[in-house]
Amino acid sequence: MKKIVILGSTGSIGTQTLDVVRQNLDLFEVVALTCAGREDAMLRQADEFGVPLKNCYTCNGSYDENVLKLIEAATLDCDLVVNGLMGMVGLEPTYHALKSGHDVALANKETLVAGGSVIMELIREKGLKLLPIDSEHSAIFQCLEGNKGRKIKKILLTCSGGPFRGLKRQDMAEVTAKEALKHPKWNMGPKITIDSATLMNKGLEVIEAKWLFGTEPEKIKVLIHPQSIVHSGVEFMDNSILCQMGVPDMRIPISLALGYPDRLDNPDDELDLFTTGSDLTFTEPDTETFKCLGLAYHAISEGGSCPVVMNAANEVLVDMFLKDRVGFLEFQDKLCELVYAHDTIADLSLEDIIMIDRETREKLTYKA
Repeated sequence: MKKIVILGSTGSIGTQTLDVVRQNLDLFEVVALTCAGREDAMLRQADEFGVPLKNCYTCNGSYDENVLKLIEAATLDCDLVVNGLMGMVGLEPTYHALKSGHDVALANKETLVAGGSVIMELIREKGLKLLPIDSEHSAIFQCLEGNKGRKIKKILLTCSGGPFRGLKRQDMAEVTAKEALKHPKWNMGPKITIDSATLMNKGLEVIEAKWLFGTEPEKIKVLIHPQSIVHSGVEFMDNSILCQMGVPDMRIPISLALGYPDRLDNPDDELDLFTTGSDLTFTEPDTETFKCLGLAYHAISEGGSCPVVMNAANEVLVDMFLKDRVGFLEFQDKLCELVYAHDTIADLSLEDIIMIDRETREKLTYKA
């Protein structure tokens, strides 16, 4: 049986991971859980899946206290660490899980957005697997299986367009947090849902794809695909395009990461191409309206500290927006102003990344 640690077990990724485990109890043993405050829910999960109470971690203290608990969980004896955490708190547990020789199934964007160079160097050094859980990166991963070593012309990264697809900048001046949290396709946590509304989420995924697949950012093309049926694809040098399709259900990429290299049985809804195949559309993103996508391309082209600063500032500003302390367009403008003015520092260590992240948050919080 494969022993699994789940970081963020009561969140969207964590609960859906346990759905997959529940359907495959003969294949997986959950050995540790963490949560960020919903302790009762985590303890119910522990009881159901037989997780020892000593391996259940409630992370509702200071940032540093939470990171220490997450590192302890991530370095327990296991075969796979599922990182379903939201925010920069996910970087160090990923790093230490890999240091301990554990493969990681990753849904935490900040791990690669802020720490991509450090994490991928460790992956190469240890010969471990970093298995993507995001539906888009899982799709690209699947398209590349059997095509390793073949040159890529483009990565085609699909995007639903979020709740404000088709709107112009002036249409979003009075957008509220409640409106921005209504994603048309996916049920996700609040921070990632706001990122989807600004298209920052897709920008972060561009940066992740650069690190995961060793692809130059200019070869990563974003396509607005509101049906969320084609989850992403790869165009090869002969102009052949391979895409992965499926119903919009995060349990599919989660099950692939858990079962890899095998595929697990899925008793849930299948994709019916006879009813959906004629309705698939793809359009260019509007980067004039949704400036965060272009900002992410800028950040990764700069490299070094620039994505770290962008990620930290975005996390703080999204939280301010959710608390009605800044407007929807205002927080995006502040973010762009800060990142474009940043003087990039190259060749960062893990400690450098953590320090720059912390300094960015403190400065922004102080100014606010």
